[in-house]
Amino acid sequence: MGILYDDVVVVRQSEREGEASVITVNCPDKTGLGCDLCRLILFFGLTIVRVDVSTDGKWCYIVFWVVGKPSTRWGLLKKRLMGVCPSCSSASGIYFYQSELQPPKPPDVFLLKLCCHDRRGLLHDVTVVLCELELTIKRVKVSTTPDGRVIDLFFITDTRELMHTKKRQEDTYDHLKDVSGDAIISCEIEMVGPEITACSQGSSFLPPAITEDKFNSYLDEQQSGSLPSNGVSINMDNSLSPAHTLIQIVCQDHKGLLYDIMRTLKDFNIQISYGRCTMKQKRNCELDLFIMQADGKKIVDPSKQNSLCSRIQMELVRPLRVALVSRGPDRELLVANPVELSGKGRPLVFYDITLALKMLDTDIFSAEIGRHMLGDREWEVYRVLLDEGDGSTVPKNRIEEAVWKMLMGWD
Repeated sequence: MGILYDDVVVVRQSEREGEASVITVNCPDKTGLGCDLCRLILFFGLTIVRVDVSTDGKWCYIVFWVVGKPSTRWGLLKKRLMGVCPSCSSASGIYFYQSELQPPKPPDVFLLKLCCHDRRGLLHDVTVVLCELELTIKRVKVSTTPDGRVIDLFFITDTRELMHTKKRQEDTYDHLKDVSGDAIISCEIEMVGPEITACSQGSSFLPPAITEDKFNSYLDEQQSGSLPSNGVSINMDNSLSPAHTLIQIVCQDHKGLLYDIMRTLKDFNIQISYGRCTMKQKRNCELDLFIMQADGKKIVDPSKQNSLCSRIQMELVRPLRVALVSRGPDRELLVANPVELSGKGRPLVFYDITLALKMLDTDIFSAEIGRHMLGDREWEVYRVLLDEGDGSTVPKNRIEEAVWKMLMGWD
């Protein structure tokens, strides 16, 4: 089966403000493709309002209806979406499926060392620049010196794979100087090895507010196949299709909802054959997914059904964990999100955290990003020590609520 290269991903932008744009993906299928596509759409700041999925296990056809911003870089989004589709080989302009026999090479990691005079909101402004330049923050360590300088250490990877070039480094510096102005003192970029990245990990101690799983006891009490809670309903049915298990989900929408569901199915090695997702009024979402296991069979084992439903329930009710805890006389904000089995973390979390704190006029004294094993899963943990030396203290519940709503995309 062949298809013109330009037709692998087709983007039809909306003609009127407020209307949805349509992204069509027509390519070879692979387990987890929906997750990879949804992650990119989330990274570009788009909201998915409807999805239709159809696949025969070899070739898939996916249509996303999305609402974007005037600043959305549609051409770049198309390029990145095509990049996650299974590779193809060329023959007279027609592209055919080519199985990926080797895993992709891990991207090179670079250390960006930025020294600036401190000002309110600076960390978020720097984060915005890095996101716009398609630089992924893998680790970060931010500290403030007694004389009012900020030393930022960002361990980053470059989506464009050009950071080793002088031009790319100079372009990054120019963008950082534009946003920092006279505050910037120095900026250095160098490639580092994996051992340096590992040594950059912060404290391994995590408070109970993050490590305790409040939902385990609740989920264990639920019956397999149906888990109504907090406006979430999940049902499994094996009677409507001879070859597939139907999973029906009704829940409240949040930023990255479809990514959270697709990420869970990818981690469970579950394939989607047909599916539809529709956003209703008042942030309600309805999904119908016809799925099967990697061996092509239905999910009939009650324990497997319960395990999958419990995990989806968890991701819908609590996709991230947010807590403001005391650290001596200071307060530290902690945010944790699960990491995909492939090693990818949730996009834009640090962006949303720093934006929420900037809107609260709350300064940041130091910040760290690290990864920790909680139970049998790896989590990305963001630790932000607040700078409240001027005596102005925002109430604990207000900070937690503001950060939570920003991460969930709730106004």
